[in-house]
Amino acid sequence: MVQFLKKNNKILYVSILSVLVVCLLLSYVPGLSACASWITPPVTLFLGLVFALLCGQAYPKFNKKVSKKLLQYSVVGLGFGMNLHASLASGKEGMMFTIVSVVGTMLIGMFIGRKLLKMNRDTSYLISSGTAICGGSAIAAVGPVIKAKESDMSVALATIFVLNAIALFIFPVLGECLGLTQQEFGMWAAIAIHDTSSVVGAGAAYGEEALQVATTIKLTRALWIIPLALVTSFIFKSKDQKISIPWFILWFIVAILINTYLLGSVPEVGKVISGLARKGLIITMFFIGASLSTDVLKSVGVKPLVQGVLLWLVISVGSLAYILWR
Repeated sequence: MVQFLKKNNKILYVSILSVLVVCLLLSYVPGLSACASWITPPVTLFLGLVFALLCGQAYPKFNKKVSKKLLQYSVVGLGFGMNLHASLASGKEGMMFTIVSVVGTMLIGMFIGRKLLKMNRDTSYLISSGTAICGGSAIAAVGPVIKAKESDMSVALATIFVLNAIALFIFPVLGECLGLTQQEFGMWAAIAIHDTSSVVGAGAAYGEEALQVATTIKLTRALWIIPLALVTSFIFKSKDQKISIPWFILWFIVAILINTYLLGSVPEVGKVISGLARKGLIITMFFIGASLSTDVLKSVGVKPLVQGVLLWLVISVGSLAYILWR
């Protein structure tokens, strides 16, 4: 059975993707909106994970490229459903703790990786960077600055990827069990979950307000890629290294400005665009899940996973305590 699935993985891949897209589009047809009610970010991520583990990767280059671009376009589209003043209020509340948590996560991460687990410097630094800011984007930005080996990059990315997949499933459940408000959950998800895709996915699964809060704070946090890369180049004495700047964050801000000041009289336009963006995000989750493979799991190893989990627990519990007791 497994051999059959792997042999026909490309056909199955296209079939699953087609069903997801068609069902999401049917939600615009009066009376057929129920066709898409079952399709949520956790569900599509799970479908992608199951497909990858049973069938192997199909179109890996296409999958990687499209998932990155579609996520960026979807995040920008979400900006058309947000108000500038509400977004500034959300971002301001989480700004101070973002600064403290970024610096604290880097220091604690290096202590766990280097002192406790005796890991190599580059892998430990990459995992700390990915946990502190925005997962794979931070690792991709910092890696060239410290001249990390491809193997170190792969291990760090795989570690963060696995933890991101877990977070998307468990955080909405934990939020419900803890009785977190939309505001509290959005803030918690933005700080405690590594990658932007999983933060937005978890926020969308929890509620509309949680999605807006989580997206705003996470993208504000992602801007720390720039100072982190600059500080890293100073610490590791790297020169002439290009820093990867997440420009889509700028367009996200532009989208919020357009929705606030130009589309105020026609809010339906912003709703349509942000609605399409949410559907794009749901499809992105499938692409991300389908990127997993047994090779990725094997590459992680015990020590990097232990560092990732311990650091994740520290920032998750610490940020939750701050949110509940502030």
